[in-house]
Amino acid sequence: MPEAPIQNDIGSLEPIAQMLRYRIIKTSHESGTPHLGSCLSCTDLLVFFYWHILNIDPQDPSNAQRDRFLLSKGHAAPALFQVLAERGFYPKSDLDGYGEDGSLFGEHPPTPSALPGIEAATGSLGHGLPMGLGMALASRISDVPYSVYAILSDGECNEGSVWEAALLAAAQNVSNLTVAIDYNKWQATGRSDEVLGLAPLAEKWRAFGWCVTEIDGHDFVQMSDAIEKNKADPRPKAIIANTIKGRGVSFMEDDNNWHYRIPTADEVKLAAQELGIEA
Repeated sequence: MPEAPIQNDIGSLEPIAQMLRYRIIKTSHESGTPHLGSCLSCTDLLVFFYWHILNIDPQDPSNAQRDRFLLSKGHAAPALFQVLAERGFYPKSDLDGYGEDGSLFGEHPPTPSALPGIEAATGSLGHGLPMGLGMALASRISDVPYSVYAILSDGECNEGSVWEAALLAAAQNVSNLTVAIDYNKWQATGRSDEVLGLAPLAEKWRAFGWCVTEIDGHDFVQMSDAIEKNKADPRPKAIIANTIKGRGVSFMEDDNNWHYRIPTADEVKLAAQELGIEA
């Protein structure tokens, strides 16, 4: 059996998230890897899932009964790579060559066979939920118990494939499937609610037959409550996580320039100070 999450104390998650934010920012500077704002908005969600929820053994990442996690917003892979290293799926020193020719670490996740802990090569948006639905249905068909979790971006909800999968998941009562939508209110070129008519997002998911909870996506207690209170609900679950793009660093927060901007050395130092990290 896979091991349970290594840390169940909600109060201990914030320092982990702050430390990982710094590493993400520093690596962005050193490697020239973009999508920094998108990484920082979902860092807390990633820490919550990997330290508090997911039943995965980093030493046995292919165990048939492991929980499956999909980062459907694959452009936030720089955050996922740091999380997986910290959780012990591979040595942190493997990240030293981040972004170099031949490196497995870049802007998006590689194929699952290339790196432990990766369930799918994502980045073309709208595919994570359909794949997660297939994995969740496979659990039912094969009678192998596990849960499936995915993080989607709000801009990703522009994709029709998301809503097709949402309809099928509800029709099949796929209760072991949970998605968290990283609702940071931005996508590549503008405000998510202005590019398409995304709002009201929670009501849309409810209308599609899902069990929906709306939370502060930076509040670990609210995350835990959203999972616990809906465990017995037979429907698929959607967590609308209201987040801030660039969360944790004042000059990055809610500034869409950080979708592509790379921080300077001085900005890395300023970020470290704000995050309480001795750099």
